[in-house]
Amino acid sequence: MSITKKILLWILGIFLTLLVVNYKLVWYGLGQAKGQIEIIQKARPIAEVLADPEFPDSLKANLGLVDNIKKFAFDSLGINFSKNYSTVYDQKGKELMFVVTACQRFKLEPKKWSFPIVGSFSYKGFFDKQKAISLEKELKAEGLDTNIRTAGGWSTLGWFQDPILSNMLDDDEAGFAELLIHELTHGTLFVKDSVRFNENLATFVGIKGTERYLKNKYGLENELLMRYQQHWKDRTTLSEHILRGAMYLDTLYKSMENDWPVTKKLSIKENAIDQIIATIDTLDLHDRDRYIKFYQARKPNNTFFMSYLRYKGDLKLLEKDLKENYHDNIKEMLDSYKLKYPSL
Repeated sequence: MSITKKILLWILGIFLTLLVVNYKLVWYGLGQAKGQIEIIQKARPIAEVLADPEFPDSLKANLGLVDNIKKFAFDSLGINFSKNYSTVYDQKGKELMFVVTACQRFKLEPKKWSFPIVGSFSYKGFFDKQKAISLEKELKAEGLDTNIRTAGGWSTLGWFQDPILSNMLDDDEAGFAELLIHELTHGTLFVKDSVRFNENLATFVGIKGTERYLKNKYGLENELLMRYQQHWKDRTTLSEHILRGAMYLDTLYKSMENDWPVTKKLSIKENAIDQIIATIDTLDLHDRDRYIKFYQARKPNNTFFMSYLRYKGDLKLLEKDLKENYHDNIKEMLDSYKLKYPSL
């Protein structure tokens, strides 16, 4: 047998070994790739969708804004130019992606999944709802707190030409602009093994970028801008309350003794979470009743608090950095970050 043939057989043997050892990860990757390819192949150019009489008129309004929002993001926010979000995938009102998160029951420590090249993530997405439900059942059996949510947006981090999902269009102009800028930020900068940094940064640029987009387009006294600013004042007040609650829970969990009965720890935990949610009614919120009803209708667990840490836990730090080091210039800040942090 020649040396070349031996080397090829050796490489094949390694590949097959890795395939056997990581068969679940391989099958998951193939399933995700299949779903992504199907979406990309079925996506249509924006102009074609706008001309389609069967596509809902209620969604076309935001679709007509895409080019202007992207141009503002490229020119004024430091977002990398790309052809992403120049096509549309029609979900026909159906949910498309399902995201599973999990957390230790008595510790604010998220479950993480590792993937080749892209690193570790504290969430796992599926195009198949039943697969998400099956994973959640497994995680619950391990004694973890869990949650399944649908994904509002989608980004392949610039690896493929991402389409707009039709459900993304079901919002007012400000909400749609925020989501689009959020996803474009992911395609501009996404640091390996740094989900909290990535999501906080995208949230921050999405909010600040939308506010400046609206000011640039409509001026300072526009009703849409003022409504958006009030909306974010409420969301900031609520976020700070939930984040304080997360700190309280973290301290509470650390005070628990290992030999305490699970029932005792669960009782203490549930009472603490109930108190955090109940005291939302003490907050100065413009639309307080809506928030109270929303959260009282759910039973939050640790994944709820982890989601706030993941997406909003560092917004104050980013705000401070923007003002103190970048003269309140988002483009200057994002350009600096692109040089400072290695992106996938």
